[in-house]
Amino acid sequence: MAGDATDLGLVALATAFDAGQLSCREAMEAVLDRIERVDGHVNAIVGRADPDLCRAAADRADAERRAGRARGALHGVPIAIKDLSAAAGLPFTCGSPLHAGDVAAVDDPEVARIRAAGAIVIGKTNTPEFGLGSHTFNPVYGVTRNPHDLSRSAGGSSGGAAAALAARLLPVADGSDMMGSLRNPGAFCNVVGFRPSFGLVPSGGTAGDVFLDTLATVGPMGRSVADVAALLRVQAGRDRLAPFSYEASDLDAAPPADLAGVRVGWLADVAADLPFEDGILALCRDALDVFTRAGAVVRDVRSNFPRERLWDCWTTLRSAAVAGGHAATAADPARRALMKPELLWEVERGARFSALDVHAASVARSDWYRALLALYDDVDVLVLPSAQVFPFDADLHFPAAIDGVAMDTYHRWMEVVIGPSLAGLPVAAMPAGFGRAGLPAGIQIVGRPRADGTVLRIAAAYEARTPWLAVRPAGIPD
Repeated sequence: MAGDATDLGLVALATAFDAGQLSCREAMEAVLDRIERVDGHVNAIVGRADPDLCRAAADRADAERRAGRARGALHGVPIAIKDLSAAAGLPFTCGSPLHAGDVAAVDDPEVARIRAAGAIVIGKTNTPEFGLGSHTFNPVYGVTRNPHDLSRSAGGSSGGAAAALAARLLPVADGSDMMGSLRNPGAFCNVVGFRPSFGLVPSGGTAGDVFLDTLATVGPMGRSVADVAALLRVQAGRDRLAPFSYEASDLDAAPPADLAGVRVGWLADVAADLPFEDGILALCRDALDVFTRAGAVVRDVRSNFPRERLWDCWTTLRSAAVAGGHAATAADPARRALMKPELLWEVERGARFSALDVHAASVARSDWYRALLALYDDVDVLVLPSAQVFPFDADLHFPAAIDGVAMDTYHRWMEVVIGPSLAGLPVAAMPAGFGRAGLPAGIQIVGRPRADGTVLRIAAAYEARTPWLAVRPAGIPD
């Protein structure tokens, strides 16, 4: 069993521990060995912990298990934390040269929960500078490459996590998502990303704003829906320092026998209005056939919401949030020189908005939320693509055009993900197959507010009827 340890996801690994088929030390050795052999090709795990300390932690986990003192669902499980969250004793750079020498003194709340459940944190996963952009590169650690094709992007901003999962460097991973940062890398790397309902997973750290930042959330990634759900149950729940957090009563991911009676809506106006690389929509239509064969009723639905109003709403609220977090840093010329152009663009743009501009954007967001809720009168989940392109050249910062349509910002190529983010809805990003060049694509399964359990179960039923998660990357040594 030890030789196969890196093939095991979270649920299978925990089961092997419980059955005595595998020790925590054996699993740790397998993970450390694979990282040493493979991560040089991918660059997913950064800011690594001392391997000997990881081994000692695994030995302690084995001793605790023998003594009947297993600490939780992640007991002895190796994990690496996205480098936008603080993990005590490890580098905390956010991919920025401003923080290249920083080491976290305390855990962020989401990391504390993972440790309390028994996980062993072995390092950090790579991310773009301050999480901006859906391609993982930064001047501190460099670019993360796609295990399915090392010349291509792994996506972002949870690109390090997704690449680590695809490369079998980790059994499960955490991430976060504002503008598709769990969903885009899930699609690019052929793994599962889950953006929870806003508030299900408390986040925000121990300082800074906890009221205005309602666009982003922490969430899980994995190589199966069951693994994602298992980590989500650790991450989720009320936190007194997170005012919008709440307890969830239903995060069961057991797949139903079929999807009879489930109503699936393909968000057709989004697919019609946005540009897509050739082959993306065909794979998504094939994915819809999976739901039909499982017994679901699939039909086209339309929000009829003006595309530019939604985009203007998104970019106003996003830029205002980024400016609020980084304007003071940008005001210092020496520190400003170390900030990437996309970050400075967001800060300068956000600083120009008035309170009335932000209020108007919030009204547009509210109208969008109501438009989506009306769609759920007739469907149980919405489906749309996870990304508008296949993984692109890792040497690019972002695609300049899609299907002949020029992208007017560094992030417009990810416009397809903003709707669920603005509404705070639960989304499972699932693989949808491979295009002609052998590159992965994905779909978003979007549920009603706080219907995370429903989304997980529908996603699990979809997973059970598709072969994609079993496909091993061709770009790295096996």
